[in-house]
Amino acid sequence: MTRTVTSLVVAAAVLALQPAVAHHSLSGQFDVDKSVHITGVVSKVEWVTPHTYVYVDVKQPDGRMATWRLESLPVAMMRKAGLDKKQLMGEGKPVEIDAHPARNGTPFLGYMLHIKFDDGRYVAFSKVPGAQPPP
Repeated sequence: MTRTVTSLVVAAAVLALQPAVAHHSLSGQFDVDKSVHITGVVSKVEWVTPHTYVYVDVKQPDGRMATWRLESLPVAMMRKAGLDKKQLMGEGKPVEIDAHPARNGTPFLGYMLHIKFDDGRYVAFSKVPGAQPPP
């Protein structure tokens, strides 16, 4: 009986710690001292908690396509910013995005700071050092 109780306590402790370990700080995963500017077409949006993910197809200088995976705010904060999944898709039109790149150098991975849509709408999720919003 004691062995069963001990096993249950250990299992509960491991499960309780997983959310704390799974969540990360922004500066732990992304280089907050750098930003990259990308222009492309949103190909997919993962409208999930704890963070939304926006996938952007970007044409590289050699003509090949690369898909950026950009982490962003939680769903509730996206809604507060006036966005929904359909709007983030951008209707297949080009978008401009600034993002913090991955700290470990993983290519095409970043944290979305702001997005400018083809119709001129601009939504800032975070400040880019030295960057000015478009006119």
